[in-house]
Amino acid sequence: MLFFNLSAFYFFYFAAVGVYVIFMPKVLHDIGYDTFQIGVVFALAPLMRFATPFLFLKHIELNLTVFKTALFLSILTSSLFYFTIDNFYAFTINNAILGVCLSLILPYLDVTAIKNLGSNKYGKSRLFGSIGFMVVSLVLAKFLSEPKIALNYYLCANILTVVFALLLVKNDVAHVKSIEDESFSFFKYWPFWLSLFFMQMSFGGFYNFFTIYETEHGISLEMVSYLWTFGVICEIIMLYFQGPLLKRNLLNIIKVCVGITIFRWLILYIFPDSLTMTFIAQGLHAFSFALYHSTVIIFLYTLYDNKKLAQQFMYGVAYGLGGFIGALVAGWTYGEYIFVYSAIFALISLISLFLV
Repeated sequence: MLFFNLSAFYFFYFAAVGVYVIFMPKVLHDIGYDTFQIGVVFALAPLMRFATPFLFLKHIELNLTVFKTALFLSILTSSLFYFTIDNFYAFTINNAILGVCLSLILPYLDVTAIKNLGSNKYGKSRLFGSIGFMVVSLVLAKFLSEPKIALNYYLCANILTVVFALLLVKNDVAHVKSIEDESFSFFKYWPFWLSLFFMQMSFGGFYNFFTIYETEHGISLEMVSYLWTFGVICEIIMLYFQGPLLKRNLLNIIKVCVGITIFRWLILYIFPDSLTMTFIAQGLHAFSFALYHSTVIIFLYTLYDNKKLAQQFMYGVAYGLGGFIGALVAGWTYGEYIFVYSAIFALISLISLFLV
């Protein structure tokens, strides 16, 4: 039952992420938001993800009460989308609050998954998140005839996310003993945090410009959608079979994954118009995201006693600040050499790992 509830939580959580990331920008554009306003709205989530963990260093503890509050507040803010979406300022504030909630929910239950399932079964549960993301991307594209349909999907996915999160709390599996007196230090393992930042920064060009980059090199939009789907399928396969690998030296696995990521970005630079090579590059998503992500989470779990705060900062430093800066830099550097810059950022990430 634990495995089912965690898998269902991941499925609906990342289905909601899929609605938000893939379809919400189009919704805002259709109702009259300009590109600058859309950029501001979608910059808030990574910024909140980065800023929120600092509140928990000394002032707040991510306990069960805070976790439940974040769950219910996420439903409230999702419901308020219907009333705030037509006003840029109200919608911006609404998204900021939602970003804070989401920065608490996933780290809390990631610790739960690792503690109760172990490294062998974690990936098999987490892969349902990838399935949820892929399913919503395929389904909603066929039914998005008006903006509020996306809001309906997002609210439903969010409610189901909260339901399964509460089932985990009800069974008391989400409780991890807090360590109130333990101090949390970045400086003790600063090269690792630097590596996390630059690794995610290297994805800025991919997440924000891969579709544009490939279509400009003659690959059809339909085929690019297949490339995205193929990457997710490879990610799912890796998450299912990665268990034995995670019993090995975790730091070495992370180094290998970052090295493969450098190779991946160079393939996209050298062979931008080769469909075969682009599919090979997308297949490497199994290493540069799936195996890398799982190994980092488990490595941090072994590194720090304050495990929930470590996961919060992982999402904050990597996917928050790294994602935000990566998106900005990708916009500034977009062109023929965008994936050369991505490879350079990943190389800095790899070099940093040798200082750990």
